[in-house]
Amino acid sequence: MMRNFWIGCAALLWAAGAAVAQDVAFIQVEAQPSLRRAEERARDYASYLQDVNGFALGGGWYSIALGPYDPDEAQALLQRLRAQGQVPRDSYLAAPDDFQRRFWPVGAGPVVIDRALEAPDTDLEQALAAVEDPAQADPAQTDPAPAPVIDETPREARASEARLNRAEREQLQIALRWAGYYNAAIDGAFGRGTRGSMADWQAANGFEATGILTTMQRSELLRQYNAVLDGMGMEVVSEPRAGVVMQMPMGVVEFAKYESPFVHYDASTDLGARVLLISQPGDQDTLYGLYEIMQTLEIVPLEGDRERRANGFTLTGANARIVSHTEARLEGGAIKGFTLIWPAGDEERRTRVLGLMQSSFDTTAPVLDPAAVSEEMPSVDLLSGLQVRRPKLTASGFYVNAAGDVVTSAEAVEACGRITLDGVHDAQVTASDAASGIAVLRPTTRLAPQSVAAFRNGRPRLQSEVAVAGYSFGGVLSKPSMTFGTLEDLRGLGGEENVKRLALASLPGDAGGPVLDAGGAVLGMLLPREEGGRQLPEEVSFAAKAEDIRAVLSRAGITADATESIGVMAPEDLTAVASGMTVLVSCWE
Repeated sequence: MMRNFWIGCAALLWAAGAAVAQDVAFIQVEAQPSLRRAEERARDYASYLQDVNGFALGGGWYSIALGPYDPDEAQALLQRLRAQGQVPRDSYLAAPDDFQRRFWPVGAGPVVIDRALEAPDTDLEQALAAVEDPAQADPAQTDPAPAPVIDETPREARASEARLNRAEREQLQIALRWAGYYNAAIDGAFGRGTRGSMADWQAANGFEATGILTTMQRSELLRQYNAVLDGMGMEVVSEPRAGVVMQMPMGVVEFAKYESPFVHYDASTDLGARVLLISQPGDQDTLYGLYEIMQTLEIVPLEGDRERRANGFTLTGANARIVSHTEARLEGGAIKGFTLIWPAGDEERRTRVLGLMQSSFDTTAPVLDPAAVSEEMPSVDLLSGLQVRRPKLTASGFYVNAAGDVVTSAEAVEACGRITLDGVHDAQVTASDAASGIAVLRPTTRLAPQSVAAFRNGRPRLQSEVAVAGYSFGGVLSKPSMTFGTLEDLRGLGGEENVKRLALASLPGDAGGPVLDAGGAVLGMLLPREEGGRQLPEEVSFAAKAEDIRAVLSRAGITADATESIGVMAPEDLTAVASGMTVLVSCWE
């Protein structure tokens, strides 16, 4: 507390000394990094304020300032202008020696002080007492009540409007369209349609409906338009290792890691937004490879537009959880781009953020080192730190004809947004029988299986050896696994006539796979284990019968092969036949 007290005393002593030494003050309004823009802003301020000056500051910066004034007058005027919203709230008092050459008014020359402006005496004892006890502060030093807001006349508004450049005029039309008052072309031309929309907006916001927006009204319209970005913290980020410069919503994301070819910015709030910067050396083949790889990731949902060009690509994707946008381009042996991942249902804010990112995107020379990786443990489900898209369920199936029709478990393909065979070939359900648990799939493009099922005619012998081919581990292995057992009964445990009971320890991924005899003939299809209820020993499995499968196929207009063979194959030959007909069935959201 005492430390803060003495700091306050020192500040007041310094301020008092400065006031005595300085007899003239200016109100520093804003600074611009270019003379052209500074002249435009000075002209704008001069349309509704007096005593507008423009000064060079050095280092390529230019100031707009009001003055010169007596310091007390300057302080009072500053407070009044702030209260009226006519100058930025961060405007402050500045001394004449802060400025260099005057450029505004044009041709006016240096500022001439033609009257004595003396700073008032300052009572240092009273200032110190006010630090110790604010109640002792001089009431005359308190801020005056805000003065009534004085806006521009229509003539003044038209004059200030005339100084807007095309981009600023188009921005007003965009804001009017967003507000629901304008539905014509964004062309920067203020014709009858634009004037009418301005008048409608003025009336809806409590202003006189003149059809000409004043400087203050233009500011209010743009404030409303940009309110959706409040909290987004849009700022220009220059990523030195990736060589990417762009505006990013740093209020909701934060740097996480480098994982070539990406720079990860993860969510910093519960909004759940994420950004990836893309940077890698490469050529067109590398670009096209990245295009394909990106589509295997969870952050790029399946539904959405895709466009691949000679020197770039764009990917969009949407599902019930997220909307993502990815764009990349190839220039000078480097691929640069970005991905924005945003929660679904927040489209207005997403499109505004995306638009700012796209319009500000730029590149510099550096390219992210391909060896740049995080220290996280590698995972088969991750690619450069991103989750590879996984199906919600996998099962097995088997080809039943040369066209590529597949038999699988009906349970495995219920409520799927998309079904694939071997992870790449799209398929559709053409028949399903709930009673037997059998479904038939047809690929959207004709396939050429290595082998197809031949269903065994006749009654199989009990206790004979059988085998199930299936993707036991959900596609982690590239080929199906073989599980061997015996045929225990031609009925279920409760006497069910439509299933066979097997002594075979299957896994969930095997469901839908073919049950074969020792000669390679198909005896049935493995059924999934029942969830809940009584738990059976793991070596107890059940299969749909071959005759029921053939009946379902027949109703679907498919004729299946049959065989009388009861010969015995060598294990390696049986494995080859089973692998050729068995296929991975994936159910996606």
